[in-house]
Amino acid sequence: MAEPLWYDALGVPHRRARGTPRIVSLVPSLTETLFAFSLGESVVGRTGFCIHPAEVRDLPKVGGTKDVRLERLFALEPTHVIANVDENRREQVEAIAAAGVEVIVTHPCRLEDNVALFRLLGGVFDREEAADYAVQAFESVLELARTIAASLPQERVLYPIWREPWMTVARSTWISAMLEAVGWQTWPVIEEPRYPVIDETAVRQAGIARVLLPSEPYRFTRDHAEEIPRLLGAEVPVTLVDGEMVSWYGTRAISGLCYLAAVRQDLAE
Repeated sequence: MAEPLWYDALGVPHRRARGTPRIVSLVPSLTETLFAFSLGESVVGRTGFCIHPAEVRDLPKVGGTKDVRLERLFALEPTHVIANVDENRREQVEAIAAAGVEVIVTHPCRLEDNVALFRLLGGVFDREEAADYAVQAFESVLELARTIAASLPQERVLYPIWREPWMTVARSTWISAMLEAVGWQTWPVIEEPRYPVIDETAVRQAGIARVLLPSEPYRFTRDHAEEIPRLLGAEVPVTLVDGEMVSWYGTRAISGLCYLAAVRQDLAE
């Protein structure tokens, strides 16, 4: 019987890890997911942004997601490195792979991609039962979120991710997909660029019903909400949201969908 293979976001095949893997995760949400899959003892390194769960903070840091200190990473002698197309720099990921380390590249953009991500990690690291459980939980809360969305009017929202310059998300992003699940349609209605600078003339004509200000990657506060009328040229409702609940995939997306559904319902009342 042929050995099973699991394919990452780049179409690279991966076999089940042999022996005890040594994993360095460069993706905060997937560091959390590895621990949820009971792989904490196999995680030997992480970025400074990998802060969940609490016990991960005892692990060595290899730099940030965009500025990995390769010498620190290689010193940990990893068998596997978990990377992401959006969060990590391509040249660094390629350098890690060139050194002979198995790199698993992820890039969830649609909510259904999260299911494939669970299957990939569960298969490679012999945690298929945990992956099955995560898939069931995710699909259950996704159905609930979409049911709630169907009971409410659709709203066009602006979701800034940065200021100076103001930037937002395109429809091709994971963030946009999460918001769409609860009936929030992000503006602008484009696929690329994935993280555009906001055109202030166009956004004033877009019919934005609500602005959602997240806590990451830029830490927006209530003070920043006061800048929105100048950006849009009009008063619109502004809601501060937990950025981790919107932008993190993996197991965090399960609680993230519950969180967004609850926020959507509360604002509709």
